[in-house]
Amino acid sequence: MTATTAAASRLLVRARTGGPQDDEQGPKLLEHVLGWTLVVLLAVFVTRAGLM
Repeated sequence: MTATTAAASRLLVRARTGGPQDDEQGPKLLEHVLGWTLVVLLAVFVTRAGLM
């Protein structure tokens, strides 16, 4: 490995921001389930209030 390749790879490792692609499946699944739960509860409240 040359010096420039080593420096470039080190910068690439440092430049990672920890965006959505780094999330694990657990929190993503929990967020999905909680989102659908909120949608269902909102639908129940709307129909019980007679708004639909």
